[in-house]
Amino acid sequence: MGFVLAIDQGTSSTKALLVDAAGAVVARGAAPLGETHPKPGWVEQDPAAIWDSVRAAVAACLQGRDPKSVAAVGFSTQRESLLMWDRRTGAALSPLVSWQDQRTGALCEALRSPDAERLVRERSGLPLDPMFSAAKAKWLLDTLDPDRIRAKAGEICLGTVDAWLLSRFGGDAVTEAGNASRTQLLDVRRAAWDADLMDLFGVPEAALPRVASSTGPFPAVRGLDPLPDGVPVAAVLGDSHAALFAHGAFAPGQIKATMGTGSSVMGLIDRAEALDPGLCLTIAWSIDGGPALAAEGNIRSAGSTLRWVAELLGLSTQDLADLAADAASDGVYLVPGFNGLGAPWWDLNAVGLLAGFTLGSGRAAVARAALESIPHQIADVVEAIDRSVGQVRALHVDGGPTRNPVLMQALADLAGCAVLRSDTAELSALGAAHLAGLGAGIWDWDGLAALPRERHGFAPAMPGERRRAERDGWRRAVKRASGLPPEAAGGAMPPETAGR
Repeated sequence: MGFVLAIDQGTSSTKALLVDAAGAVVARGAAPLGETHPKPGWVEQDPAAIWDSVRAAVAACLQGRDPKSVAAVGFSTQRESLLMWDRRTGAALSPLVSWQDQRTGALCEALRSPDAERLVRERSGLPLDPMFSAAKAKWLLDTLDPDRIRAKAGEICLGTVDAWLLSRFGGDAVTEAGNASRTQLLDVRRAAWDADLMDLFGVPEAALPRVASSTGPFPAVRGLDPLPDGVPVAAVLGDSHAALFAHGAFAPGQIKATMGTGSSVMGLIDRAEALDPGLCLTIAWSIDGGPALAAEGNIRSAGSTLRWVAELLGLSTQDLADLAADAASDGVYLVPGFNGLGAPWWDLNAVGLLAGFTLGSGRAAVARAALESIPHQIADVVEAIDRSVGQVRALHVDGGPTRNPVLMQALADLAGCAVLRSDTAELSALGAAHLAGLGAGIWDWDGLAALPRERHGFAPAMPGERRRAERDGWRRAVKRASGLPPEAAGGAMPPETAGR
């Protein structure tokens, strides 16, 4: 039946997997990818380097394999990052402005009003925040096409990474519905570009790609050696959405947390009107004619917090993990508001904060507080999902930081639920492979559900009274980081306070 080739284009690297009909990974390839910081708060990547990394990862994965044995290709991609290119020539006209980039903070504040925030939230499902693509699109247009002449004429295209990669194969510009739902320009319930949102951000529809379902139609592969031209692209997903798909979390109440530079906590939802205001409403995937909606909380700093603290203390990240493993935080909390706080707080003005330390606090307590900042933030989102879909009894997790068993146990303890860690490292790529294989007829839904998913479980072991005390201490620290009175240790700030 052939193999599925999955390509996961991420922030720091591109990975490729070759998956057989039994769901087993039979070959891997990877290529690193860098980023630049031309100004404080700016994060950019080179579009040509992204494409080169895809080609290198694919070539490495297929080395010694027959390229003609690949029946279909699937993509998972980083999401809110955005660039502009020339539709006719395909040449990039801007760098890729990363999802981490904060240059549009002032632009978002200038647009902010009760009516604008209500429109953005109700139509796109997202808060008005510089992480998302719409403000980046406005910034690029204001800088490179201020009168919108080329944009209105359809000469240029603005798109996320999935659209950029697919444009390398020729044909009409196209973007997948789940990726498009992260732009703040899409009506998330209709899976269509929204005229009012485009007007708010000053983005002409002629400058946007066509929206397609997660199984296409997409242009077939072209110029991706050693693959022969014409291999079908059978699936495209955002990286976090692909991880949810790979976990087999196909029903509401099943949620996952993907950990990397930041973290995405996501689960399907059947009643969008019940969504907690601290969460985003997004399209998980669109298959068989309609979008499947999901609740998501985006955490800006997870693995990046550990790297920052390790550098601050003059340690490697492994040394930091070893130091934290045998330590207690002893009332020390690290709130990683390096670029504000994401879900469920959505406070652009929050600052990084180290709270609760005394003259007796040492490096080990700081290391432990850094490690625990990740499960505390994930627990914030899990609690918000609890309020939206009912009690979360198990949390599927994936990503590099999940290799740390101490971190996983801390997550189970602080979230108060079972944690199920995938033993597959490249889960986003695997999710793209699963959906591509479904689209190519290698599996049906029953066969997909039956594929092996090796997991390791962690059960809560912290007494309930201590968990409540730890969580209350964390909430007080978050209030301080947000400049609010720390006495109230309740949940997320109300929407009118967040992003003030």
